[in-house]
Amino acid sequence: MVELTVKLGPKGQILIPKILREHYKIFPNQEAIIKDKEEGILITRSQKDPIEIIEKIVEEATKNRKNKKVSVNAHAIYEQYEKRAKRAGL
Repeated sequence: MVELTVKLGPKGQILIPKILREHYKIFPNQEAIIKDKEEGILITRSQKDPIEIIEKIVEEATKNRKNKKVSVNAHAIYEQYEKRAKRAGL
């Protein structure tokens, strides 16, 4: 278990360190769940599958381009994050 100290910004915001974001697969613009627990605050990632999210983005981008297919390999993107986590020793 890793314990890190972070400072709150002027608006009460905190930054989740990169090593923890990668370990828990928390990606930019992904929803996080914050729970009030007796022992403190618990932050967890949304249970939504990141590959499904990427596929929905591709679908929406294709619609916005007047049905010109946008090609993205969601599994390859997800695998890149997995490799980064392994390199970080997670």
